[in-house]
Amino acid sequence: MITNNKCLWVILCSLVAFVKLSWAQNPIITNQFSADPTARVFGNKIYLYPSHDILPQLGQGRPNWFCMADYHVFSSDNLTDWTDHGVIISQDKVNWVDFAAYSMWAPDCVCKNGKYFFYFPAPAKDKALGRGFSIGVAVSDTPYGPFIPQNEPIKNVHGIDPCVFIDNDGQAYLYWAQGEMYVAKLKENMLELETMPQVIENLPQQGLKEGPFTFERKGIYYLTYPHVKNKTERLEYAISTSPMGPFKVAGIIMDEHPNGCWTNHQSITNFQNQWYLFYHHNDLSPKFDKNRSVCIDSLNFNADGTIQKVTPTLRGVGITAATANIQIDRFSKASNSGVSVEFLDTLNTFGGWKAVLDKPNAWLQYNNVDFGEKRLKTVQMRTQSRVGGILSLRSKDINGPIIAEVFIPKNREWNIVTAPLSMFQSGIQNICISLIDDKSVNIDWIKFE
Repeated sequence: MITNNKCLWVILCSLVAFVKLSWAQNPIITNQFSADPTARVFGNKIYLYPSHDILPQLGQGRPNWFCMADYHVFSSDNLTDWTDHGVIISQDKVNWVDFAAYSMWAPDCVCKNGKYFFYFPAPAKDKALGRGFSIGVAVSDTPYGPFIPQNEPIKNVHGIDPCVFIDNDGQAYLYWAQGEMYVAKLKENMLELETMPQVIENLPQQGLKEGPFTFERKGIYYLTYPHVKNKTERLEYAISTSPMGPFKVAGIIMDEHPNGCWTNHQSITNFQNQWYLFYHHNDLSPKFDKNRSVCIDSLNFNADGTIQKVTPTLRGVGITAATANIQIDRFSKASNSGVSVEFLDTLNTFGGWKAVLDKPNAWLQYNNVDFGEKRLKTVQMRTQSRVGGILSLRSKDINGPIIAEVFIPKNREWNIVTAPLSMFQSGIQNICISLIDDKSVNIDWIKFE
């Protein structure tokens, strides 16, 4: 939330990019593990503040548990191209944190009075500050740092998953979890509590609740949270006419992950007149659900203000340029049989996936490809096939006009095949790839030139 012109001026005049990533599909970050995403809009960009999962090693964290040593921040102006601004806080650079804990869990960041306040939970090395987690604050002049941590955590706050909500009147509220959900007003300095913590009542009493995230829309205050109703977390929400409640449970935002990923964690934001749900899944680590990855899908409301349930997608959001490598394994739709997705390299999952077509007329569709106005003449595909095959490329959908036929040669190795386009349509199109014969073809990416 921008509260004055200084925040906007800093963003427009002081942006520094470190690592540019292009990934318009889910998960949106594929150069590292990421989880617990808090997305905030500052100026004309969206900033993502996730936690950073790493693999536990000897002397680093608990075996087979969450292991987090630092935080990165990412930004985008189109939800397709993301910039990694690097590490903004690490456990060994905060005076009060137990840097042997590797427990830098879910954070948040807000802007007020020209400053950016980054809130993060961690165990304190001085047990006089209390057992379990405390919540600290780091302050910066920009949304990407450098952030300067305060010497001590916030007094009278013990728990995890801080969320700060700034209401329209400028009053800031801090929410966090410690068995129950808690809320308190923050002082104007954003570093201290103005009121004592109070338990948020009327939430489910059975099963773990954590990860509060609060936002307001059309006078309704939404408190969203992960909740273990059965065996794993699903995303739920409650509503109120006040940021401190009383809240009433209103429904489910996202069901439990079907593959058994134990956690989920959410934030919800409006960017360029569309609401989005940020969440995480273990796409890049299917055998170890303590290494998660951030995903995005569109979120919509009913006329009465209730939230429509979100179904996770591979395609995610954003528009992909036709001249970029289109990762069609993150497809929007696919035939009922003959299509599967596998890792390119099971030993390096950050390398991404391939789509496998292995039945006649099997097809997959990838939505929202921007062909621009300048005529494109060829399509390139990175493919692999031990037996060869023929692929048909259509615009719109499986019944749309054919724009190319691509002959895939026999090759045990990956190679790039080029074919001419028989027709060209400008603007944003869906593309559909189908297998004509009864062979088997692997596809890594396609692009147009």
